[in-house]
Amino acid sequence: MDTIRAIKGTQDILPVDVALWQQMEVVAQRILTLAGYREIRTPIFERTELFVRSIGTATDVVSKEMYSFTTQGNDDITLRPEATAGVVRAFIQNNLYASGDVQKLWYCGPMFRYERPQKGRQRQFHQLGLEALGSSDPRADVETIAIAIDILKTLGLGNLSVTINSVGRGDDRDRYRQALIDYLTPYRAELDKDSRDRLSRNPLRVLDSKDERTREIVAEAPKLVEYLSDTSKAHFDRVLSLLDNLDIAYAIDHKLVRGLDYYTHTAFEIQSNHLGAQNAVCGGGRYDGLVSELGGPETPAVGWAMGLERIAILLQQQQFVCPTQTDVYVISRGQVAEDVALAIAQQLRQAGLVTALDLSGGKFNKQFKRADRSGATWALVLGDEEVARHVVQAKQLQTGKQYEVTRTDLVAVLRGDLVPAG
Repeated sequence: MDTIRAIKGTQDILPVDVALWQQMEVVAQRILTLAGYREIRTPIFERTELFVRSIGTATDVVSKEMYSFTTQGNDDITLRPEATAGVVRAFIQNNLYASGDVQKLWYCGPMFRYERPQKGRQRQFHQLGLEALGSSDPRADVETIAIAIDILKTLGLGNLSVTINSVGRGDDRDRYRQALIDYLTPYRAELDKDSRDRLSRNPLRVLDSKDERTREIVAEAPKLVEYLSDTSKAHFDRVLSLLDNLDIAYAIDHKLVRGLDYYTHTAFEIQSNHLGAQNAVCGGGRYDGLVSELGGPETPAVGWAMGLERIAILLQQQQFVCPTQTDVYVISRGQVAEDVALAIAQQLRQAGLVTALDLSGGKFNKQFKRADRSGATWALVLGDEEVARHVVQAKQLQTGKQYEVTRTDLVAVLRGDLVPAG
């Protein structure tokens, strides 16, 4: 009988890798909490209309990449391709705007897009993100960028670069969109197929084409910054000034427009040069019109999302070392000793010690080999003789020193509160 394999574009995160993922989550949670952000958890699937209205029908995400289906109740449902729309929906539905305070929210979880799987890009992938809803202040833009950099640097990532641009407001983009169409139309036959399709639907996406000839054509295209209103220019200039004040290095990329329709003003990416063509580990920007577009009050907002698969790849390349997670490894042989070993393991866990109990029933030498591989600090050994005398043989695995410890003193010795005799 054929074995059942994981669906293409999905992957198992095995125990050997989970410590790395947990480290990413712990670091992010600590830094986001320090910055006053609170976690929000939204459903993995939403009504399809939410993503059509927020992301835009002209985007590749909506037109090509969504996992959508009709339920038995004839509801059109989509597995979330990104989280911002769901967070905004929750913000509106639960009246989080009623207090008048800026809502600083973060999330972490799986997203789904039907794309060609490649390094750092899966069809089920995971994102960490934040959203700050209720402030139009350029400081909010820069604070979010600074928090992202703090998270990445705390994880130990280097070789990172920040690229930034302003995509202006709707009227700015309308003027620029027409100028871009006017410029690109004479070159239509020379553009790659995707760019020809985008020229009428979403011409700004032509700017980030990877096709060599299209990139040559785009290099001489008008720049969006030339079509910004005075208000949009002032916002962008203030963002750049604040980045300078924080000593955050950046490069302005006039072709950076991001892939979703809801962006306004600031758009940015944080990239790594170790990931090939798909080199962005974090991307985001401002989306001042999205809340009202989805039926809420006029609410400025800014946010970003990080791809955890891509960050995991970078950490693995930098030889991330999993911290030792086991304090004690309990070895036993013989039914009476095994029963006592189970009771001791529970006692140690209740005392706050990470304790692994060998359940193999194998020979002592094989159990000791597993204890060494576990990375534990201590190995406890129980046989019938130890049980009869109410003692445990405690071995420090790094030094090889072994002590006989009474069960009464065991927790104190393992915690380091009592020096064992011998």
